[in-house]
Amino acid sequence: MRKKEAHILIVDDDEDILFSARVWLKKFFTEVSCLSQPKNILKFLSEQQVDTILLDMNFRKGFENGQDGLYWMQEIKILEPQLPIILMTAYGEVELAVEALKNGATDFILKPWNNEKLYASVNLAVDISRKNKKLNQWENVSIKTNQYQLETQSPAMQEVMDQIDRVAPTDANVLLLGENGTGKYVLAEHIHELSERKNQPFVHIDLGSLSENLFEAELFGYKKGAFTDAHQDYAGKIENAENGTVFLDEIGNLPLHLQTKLLSLIQNRKLSRIGESKERLLDVRFIFATNENLKKAVAENRFRKDLYYRINTVELNIPSLRERLEDIPTLADYFLDKYKQKYHKPDLALNETLISELTHYSWPGNIRELDHCIERSVILSNEKNLKLLMPQDEESEKTIVNLNIEEMEEILIKKALKKHRGNISLAAEDLGLSRAALYRRMEKFEL
Repeated sequence: MRKKEAHILIVDDDEDILFSARVWLKKFFTEVSCLSQPKNILKFLSEQQVDTILLDMNFRKGFENGQDGLYWMQEIKILEPQLPIILMTAYGEVELAVEALKNGATDFILKPWNNEKLYASVNLAVDISRKNKKLNQWENVSIKTNQYQLETQSPAMQEVMDQIDRVAPTDANVLLLGENGTGKYVLAEHIHELSERKNQPFVHIDLGSLSENLFEAELFGYKKGAFTDAHQDYAGKIENAENGTVFLDEIGNLPLHLQTKLLSLIQNRKLSRIGESKERLLDVRFIFATNENLKKAVAENRFRKDLYYRINTVELNIPSLRERLEDIPTLADYFLDKYKQKYHKPDLALNETLISELTHYSWPGNIRELDHCIERSVILSNEKNLKLLMPQDEESEKTIVNLNIEEMEEILIKKALKKHRGNISLAAEDLGLSRAALYRRMEKFEL
């Protein structure tokens, strides 16, 4: 029988009780600790992660009313409100058992106990502990976000949504490619909501926001004592997504040495925390996203080729906002309704002139930039009339500080693309280039 990964703490002033309970429970659970003094419980819990506690009810000589156990149970509950506690006593009274359960005990066991009953009680408490931790994970990393505007009139975006409908019910790895602000997070969460894992955690990990020395600890977790500040065992974010979905954003930022570890995890579905030799089986679905050209990164040996082929079972290219102009009015209305309610300005509205102004801007920051533009406009408009505060075109404001030909070429290409709202044919004609020549230059400047 494989041992269940769990840490059991037994607190009793009788060394024989501690020994016999530990020997029996050690057959079924990976870690069993013992304390003979209840005054050490709180310090122990501040340093160790425990799944359940077996707690004696009487510690003082001559006192058999169980108040010691009830007192220490309340102290534990202040520190760990959801930690299951099983109370033990040699003095079995119905009233005492009822009081213990009313005060929050998970179970009540009489000494001498039946071994099978002891195991069943502790095993149930461990399952309760895991369920509580799973609920906490939901609160911490999987709180449902607001409903998003996913309707689209754009043929390019409709094709993406059709592909999502087909791939979401599977467990296939998905790679979302697109510029910053195109809604990759929203689509990753949408894939999760359409999958069989929708009632399990959705864990978003932004690799671009993690410093390199925190990558491994945050992703894979660590064992107590693995490094100086590792004061207790820590389950990494990937482990916290058990049975759910992990969304690894900005995958192109992952260092090469961690790419190897991630590849192993995806292939073998096994994870090792820092400082641990044992492997933990993992059941998660992976979604990846990046705005980087991974094929180029592979060619430059910045990204492992085998990892690239492993993560892009299904590759979805998310169009930029300038490639889906049909959706700007709908998105703008969505953001306007959101911020009218937030800032208590119910009479603001978009008219045709304002919508035309929105659709004639290139939106280099995509949907995120449109969102910020509408919020800023609502905040600074009066109660009745919406005044759009459009972003300034950075390139038109840019001062030329040198005459470097490559820099000038890049600036001109960006201006042509903005002028023609992403239309390659018109931009190429304006620049006096063929479409193929413009594509080559866009790839050169990673546009």
